[in-house]
Amino acid sequence: MTVSYTLKVANSRFGGFSKLLFRWKGSIYKLLYKEFIVFVVLYAVLSLVYRRLLTEEQKRLYTKVAQYCNRSTDLIPMSFVLGFYVTLIVNRWWAQYTSIPLPDQLMCVISSNVHGKDERGRILRRTLIRYANLSAVLILRSVSTRVLKRFPTMDHVLEAGFMTQDERKKFESLHSDFNKYWIPCVWFTNLAAQARRDGRIHDDVALRLLMDELNLYRAKCSMLFHYDWISIPLVYTQVVTIAVYSFFAFCLVGRQFLEPLEPGQEGDLDMYIPLSTLLQFFFYAGWLKVAEQIINPFGEDDDDFETNKLIDRNLQVSLLSVDDMYQNLPPAVKDKYWNETTAQPPYTMATAAETLKPSFLGSTFDMRMCEDAEQSQLAEASPSVLRIQTPLLSRFFTAASPAISIKNFGWGSRAQPHLRRPRADGGFPSPYSTRSEDPESVARIEEEETEDEESRASESTTPGCRPGKAWQPEASETQRKELPLIQVKEPSSDSIGADWLEAWEP
Repeated sequence: MTVSYTLKVANSRFGGFSKLLFRWKGSIYKLLYKEFIVFVVLYAVLSLVYRRLLTEEQKRLYTKVAQYCNRSTDLIPMSFVLGFYVTLIVNRWWAQYTSIPLPDQLMCVISSNVHGKDERGRILRRTLIRYANLSAVLILRSVSTRVLKRFPTMDHVLEAGFMTQDERKKFESLHSDFNKYWIPCVWFTNLAAQARRDGRIHDDVALRLLMDELNLYRAKCSMLFHYDWISIPLVYTQVVTIAVYSFFAFCLVGRQFLEPLEPGQEGDLDMYIPLSTLLQFFFYAGWLKVAEQIINPFGEDDDDFETNKLIDRNLQVSLLSVDDMYQNLPPAVKDKYWNETTAQPPYTMATAAETLKPSFLGSTFDMRMCEDAEQSQLAEASPSVLRIQTPLLSRFFTAASPAISIKNFGWGSRAQPHLRRPRADGGFPSPYSTRSEDPESVARIEEEETEDEESRASESTTPGCRPGKAWQPEASETQRKELPLIQVKEPSSDSIGADWLEAWEP
């Protein structure tokens, strides 16, 4: 029977968990006390042999062996091995619980879609839900020792009312080498199809909904069967068990209180009872016992699933919902808050203080903004608004088009590669044709491009110039000093990639 202590820990208070330490049923003491007694007895025997029976030479030899065993305990990763294993076991334990088939959804669909107040309608609804419960009983008999003890043979299933004599004959006439828990589900589908042909199920949509719910129910039965069939690999369980037992075997020898090797040498405090070692045994061996108990929750331990109670509950609730509750509902009337805009149920004196607490409206609801009025004004969307971007990322996300034009690919030399001419504001021409450009900048760029074409045409006719290489006159020192510097303006929202270009040297 499951040990429930939810009410005991409903409120956090002083010594809340401490009170749970005095329970026996389902406790770690009940699981571990036998192994704990064996460990204490073995430790005491070794201690007596060391103190009373060994000679001085044998004690020195035993001391060396004990020191070796004590060092060896540090080489076994107990926390890692047990932590990973128990986590796997707990996840599997909860997954098995969620795979237990419950007929609640299926019985609601049957009650709402299989119609008829006459005897035939009652028979159809009760038979459909009984087939579902029969399938669950058959699969639980295969995985749970408690259910198998309750229904050891099919005669007990027949006597319990889960199947009739004719159904048992049909069930036993089907020979199969595998588990036949799925046969009632097939009976369910055939009976539902017959009810559709008879008009008890009004449309195919309702039949499809009924089949979908049955498939979900059958899938849970199948999952339980596979969880029982496919266990956690045996080698993993063996590794964890050997690690725990070998660790405490080393502790039996290495955690003894020893005399110093040399006469006159100060030794450790002889406490006779190794408290820290006993606590380690309690924690690590108890950890292993937790995994041992919940690795198969369909047994008969204190915290295993109460499958027999589930069978009783499922049968009673499902038959009640499809028979007595079929179209048996109270009249629909106006509720108490019919003319009220805001419905407010009353509170008792014990809970009246909760009405004083304001409703939660969001973490930033009471946040105070800046009192400066300028910070709260709306910003106008204009091309002059600066865009703050990371320069390095802008090179990747807002890269300009290739700088070399195919039309002018043959011009110039290798020493002077062609570069795209920058705009006057310091950026490259926008690759997006739909964006607005500064008219003055566009006109200036077009004028410069025209001058370049004229200079290339004049250079090609200059005498003494080699073909394929433009003639470039050198400027004097005075002309270099008089060259104006180009001032870079602040980048605008229309210049893509201009925010990372700091200056342009002609």
